[in-house]
Amino acid sequence: MTNFDLSDVAGALRSARADAKPIDAPTKTWPGLDAESGFQVQRINSEHAVKHGDRLVGYKLGNIAKVMQAAFGLDHPDYGFLHASSFIYEGTQIERNKFIKPYVELEPAFVLKSSLKGPNITVADVINAIDYAIPAIEIIDSRVKNWEIDLPDTLADNGSTGGIILGGTPRKLTDLTLSNTRGSLKYNGQEVMTGNTKNILGNPISAVAWLANRLAEYDIEFQAGQVIMPGSCLEAIPMEKPGFWSCAFEGWGTIEFEVV
Repeated sequence: MTNFDLSDVAGALRSARADAKPIDAPTKTWPGLDAESGFQVQRINSEHAVKHGDRLVGYKLGNIAKVMQAAFGLDHPDYGFLHASSFIYEGTQIERNKFIKPYVELEPAFVLKSSLKGPNITVADVINAIDYAIPAIEIIDSRVKNWEIDLPDTLADNGSTGGIILGGTPRKLTDLTLSNTRGSLKYNGQEVMTGNTKNILGNPISAVAWLANRLAEYDIEFQAGQVIMPGSCLEAIPMEKPGFWSCAFEGWGTIEFEVV
């Protein structure tokens, strides 16, 4: 039980997102905020978004790779809701000033053909539920000043979600080796980071099972047609300046976009 109104936290984060102006960490302003109440804050904002015309289209897992946890000083994954308004078309120009302090991640995304709900979801359950996989970019962004976050802060901030770009090369799982697929980020033609899908809990399919079981504690069920993002395969790179990004999974597909 908190001694403050979670709607106040939610409203402050919504304003920070809308204005692209960061705020102090919610755990500093509201010291009683913990991981459970942080998740309730993101749920309040998800419901607010849907009420005002947005659409819930999936869920994300973040900070699952050790390189990501080390980069942002966290020792536990975060998770959040995915809304249609956060999806950006591949190949389009992205305005840098719409973000606060963004980073670029590369990960597989999965589109489901049947529902998933924990507890006790296994990797086999996930494989049976996935229709296809797509290369994806997540632009993470924090509404907290200088990314000075603890787990309750990033949970309240919807897992620091900024924008999602889905690629155009869907593949069946049988056509991929997701336990060992190399990924890379190039900025203005120069390779700036590499990684491997094995960094996502050994296999990103396992990460989806973990997420389904974790969110079952909040009575959340993944629905057919929804997009599930299991987390980045590499350390995120700052998206600081205008330029051209080319992000690829070896033998699978490339996603490109321009920042202006």
